[in-house]
Amino acid sequence: MKIGQVAREAGVSVDTVRFYERRGILPAAERRPSGYRVFDAAAVERIQMAKALQELGFTLDEVSDALTAHDQGGATCDSQRWRLEAVVHRLDAKIAELTRARHAAMEGLQDCRAGRCRLTNGLIRH
Repeated sequence: MKIGQVAREAGVSVDTVRFYERRGILPAAERRPSGYRVFDAAAVERIQMAKALQELGFTLDEVSDALTAHDQGGATCDSQRWRLEAVVHRLDAKIAELTRARHAAMEGLQDCRAGRCRLTNGLIRH
């Protein structure tokens, strides 16, 4: 299967397929004498799996590590649960950070509505 077909079936761009190949998320494709990449059907499933992990909050390095663990065999829910726990912990920290930022922005907005605009009066608080 050529790279364009893999991209279409996986729902990504050709550049994404190339990027995943460079990052080792996809194994290097075989090449025809013409230089065209030739992928097997498993490439589509692997890309979809990588995208699904990214949507869960995995970084590309975490995606690569999880797929490597899968490839080596023996990966189970019990042996891999820590990966999701790490993602949940990171997301919780990000949510807390965003909540603090939103709270500060709301205070600033309330001050602006009351005529005490922090943006024009140099009263930005940290």
